[in-house]
Amino acid sequence: MVNKTCFFLVITFSLISFNTTSQTFVPDDNFEQALIDLGYDSGPLDDFVPTNNINAITNLDIAGKNITVLTGIEDFTALLTLDCSNNLLTALNLNQNTRLTELYFFDNQIVSIDITLHTSLKILWCYNNLLNNLNITQNPDLISLVCGNNSLTDLNTLNNPNLNVLVCTENQLTTLNTSNNLTLSRYECGKNLLSNLDVSTNTNLSYLSCEQNQLTSLNLNTNKRLSVLLCNNNQLKDLDLSQNSNLTDLNCSNNQLCRLNVKNGNNSNVSLMNFNLNPDLNCVVVDNSNGNHTIWEPTSFTNYTNTIDACSNFVLVDYLDDFVGISYTLPILTNGNYFTQSGGNGTMLIAGNKITTSQNIYIYNETICDSNESSFNIFIANGDYYIPKYFTPNNDGSHDVWKVIDNTNSISNIMIYNRNGKLLKYLSPNSEGWNGIFNGEFLKSDDYWYVINFKTGKVLKGHFTLKR
Repeated sequence: MVNKTCFFLVITFSLISFNTTSQTFVPDDNFEQALIDLGYDSGPLDDFVPTNNINAITNLDIAGKNITVLTGIEDFTALLTLDCSNNLLTALNLNQNTRLTELYFFDNQIVSIDITLHTSLKILWCYNNLLNNLNITQNPDLISLVCGNNSLTDLNTLNNPNLNVLVCTENQLTTLNTSNNLTLSRYECGKNLLSNLDVSTNTNLSYLSCEQNQLTSLNLNTNKRLSVLLCNNNQLKDLDLSQNSNLTDLNCSNNQLCRLNVKNGNNSNVSLMNFNLNPDLNCVVVDNSNGNHTIWEPTSFTNYTNTIDACSNFVLVDYLDDFVGISYTLPILTNGNYFTQSGGNGTMLIAGNKITTSQNIYIYNETICDSNESSFNIFIANGDYYIPKYFTPNNDGSHDVWKVIDNTNSISNIMIYNRNGKLLKYLSPNSEGWNGIFNGEFLKSDDYWYVINFKTGKVLKGHFTLKR
């Protein structure tokens, strides 16, 4: 009888021991209920799940189940894909799930995560958590990393050569080095603290968003595949996209742009073009300055040109005619200031100054971004009259007509002849002069002769040169 009792106790203990070792402790009722719903456990809730039901599972989706603790996940040793996103998790220990290739735990409250043992991990989406550190140096196969809206201050991707998607928006990153991520095609790093961004080696890049940082420059000359660029709300002063022939979407609003060059041959395919809130931008270089830009913002912008050099033409500057006479008083200017040398150099002159010596005077106007200037010639002739020795009728505003200046009103008329003695022009006193045209045709560069008849009966003959 004693032997039977002992035998019964041994069998009972063995069964209990077997049942205990084959059960996985799952204290979170919501986690256990999710496993019941998936058919991996049966009710009622008892904080245990049969280990044999879960240790061969390769794909587990328990997103959005209000789970607070994921104790028991350690026995899912065959897991390749885990989605525990949109829960109430504050910690996540996956040290026993080393076969994972895809891990999604976004929309939780996780402060830290150790994935250094997950060397086969390819996809990691952990955005909208409280992470202040993320070590991915031991995940060489990683192709997609989405870690936005955390508290990261550093992110090292140098050991992730296969990275194709990198989304790290809304963190506290001050630097990012993607020089080893040669296959990177989608790169989102907006809403950080970046003052520099080098994407010169990321030649596969098609989508780049770097908005709301502290960038002052951005070189995209090597990114030929780029189709979408969002760089608004930075401090960019110059943006050259002339090499980006696939660009269809651009938002560079709210910067400090002085230069914007989008002449890349693809303007007709643009679906978004926004360069609003760049108050100093007075010119945009495009494929066709007369093309259709009605969907471009701001819609009121009209200063489109085909060359970057032409941008200075949109800076307003006054123009004054050449002057020949005894003295000249500088008039008041609307746009620009007077200088004795080009480029705003030399001595600055002011309206009302009396000019009594022959000289070129420049009118120079400068904005934060561009400058423009004009010039005019003052020839002081103290004699009774002045006869120019040449003129250049090319409509450049300087010496465009041959004109005799009569300071004493002593000339009766002037006649102009060609070298064969044919009369080409008759000029009355103080006329506008001769522009080098005869019978509607532009005459060639040559010497021409004049006969000046004075009111006293005196006749003066001579010649001058037309230069084209």
